[in-house]
Amino acid sequence: MAKELKELTPREENYSQWYNDLVVKADLAESSAVRGCMVIKPYGYAIWEKIQRKLDDMFKETGHVNAYFPLFIPKSFLSKEADHVEGFAKECAVVTHYRLKTNPDGTGVVVDPDARLEEELIVRPTSETIIWNTYKGWIQSYRDLPILCNQWANVVRWEMRTRLFLRTAEFLWQEGHTAHATEAEAMEEARRMLDVYATFAEEFMAVPVVKGVKSANERFAGAVETFCIEAMMQDGKALQAGTSHFLGQNFAKAFDVQFVNKDNKLEYVWATSWGVSTRLMGALIMAHSDNNGLVLPPKVAPIQVVIVPIYKNAEQLDAISGKVAPIVDELKRLGISVKYDNADNKKPGWKFSEYELKGVPVRLAMGGRDLENGTVEVMRRDTLEKETRPMEGIVEYVQTLLDEIQQNIFRKAVAFRDSVTRDVPDYETFKSEIEKGGFLRCYWDGSPEDEDRIKEETKATIRCILLREAETEGKCMLTGRSTKRLVLFARSY
Repeated sequence: MAKELKELTPREENYSQWYNDLVVKADLAESSAVRGCMVIKPYGYAIWEKIQRKLDDMFKETGHVNAYFPLFIPKSFLSKEADHVEGFAKECAVVTHYRLKTNPDGTGVVVDPDARLEEELIVRPTSETIIWNTYKGWIQSYRDLPILCNQWANVVRWEMRTRLFLRTAEFLWQEGHTAHATEAEAMEEARRMLDVYATFAEEFMAVPVVKGVKSANERFAGAVETFCIEAMMQDGKALQAGTSHFLGQNFAKAFDVQFVNKDNKLEYVWATSWGVSTRLMGALIMAHSDNNGLVLPPKVAPIQVVIVPIYKNAEQLDAISGKVAPIVDELKRLGISVKYDNADNKKPGWKFSEYELKGVPVRLAMGGRDLENGTVEVMRRDTLEKETRPMEGIVEYVQTLLDEIQQNIFRKAVAFRDSVTRDVPDYETFKSEIEKGGFLRCYWDGSPEDEDRIKEETKATIRCILLREAETEGKCMLTGRSTKRLVLFARSY
């Protein structure tokens, strides 16, 4: 093993430091010269590209199209929807001037005081306001609806305490913004996109999620209802992995977006917005990885199979390369991303360690003895198990193995999530159990003030109100009142 690659803080010793070490050492991202912002490195961005590509396909399969809207939002736009501006006011970066000039003392540049903007511009924290101001010009009649737009973009939410991928001042995301003629159609859209996110998280990222509705305290600023998917990380903290918002007519009224309905009457448009971000990268890392490095589900791995030759001389390398070439070609033909690492500047042990750290799902190794015996060594990253297989049929075996690894990573994550999900009957039990982490499921009939109190006393919040009600009534764990509403509490990122 190459020790310099493996010096990760043990996960059980300091989970936060383990995460930071892993992000940096696996070449996913690093902090930048701009406080609170990150540089996503090529390997990390390759994972994000696979996430982006699959999600984009899923959006288009459900009838959505991509567009792009301005980075800058006039300050007056944020003032039009009261809840929205209150929710984002403390996170906004504001542009006040449009020009620099040389400092008279010759020490660089300064802001030109004569170049002050007539109206300040907000660097977008989210795009509802600029998009609904735009939609006003697009929508006159019910024939113009629905509008199903998505935007891939960056946003800025000024964060002082940051962590790579999980919370940065600037991050990448997609934001869908749709306009509908009826309340039912908009609500159906919000739920549909929640299902898209849940399917993507589970089937592509192998991250099990719980679907639910946010409490009033946790609802998106300006929304009538916020649907969410919540995931459980290996340290027992929850992570909000995606949200879909039913906005009602709030933004249509704020920007006077009306349409003539089929009865020839004016009506305000109904709206949704929904998004996931590079926070999914954090979820991917924390849900699966171990003390040896990343564990990547094959569907998001930039390199799904790596082949490492072990040779004594150039002649032996040429012989191995001849055997490997048709394997590489066949894997590529099947759409499997494969790398043959025959670089001579690193030893095989170093390469093994590097690809293990980077979470490559399958590693094949071939040496002199394998040449003689017609075999190849296979190692799977999820279990670190190794076996020697005949070279004949290895492509089909690897193809099947990748599917098994994808499923096994998901099964493991589900088992962990279920093992840390517990029912609590009352607040005393809750306070004891929350120290162990995980999801606490309970009946809930409390108020926003009750939720604030619990957050202050335990640092736990309602991650979601479960979409299904209990079959029978139970007692609220705090108030004792009867209710069918079930919620999940957890400490969270």
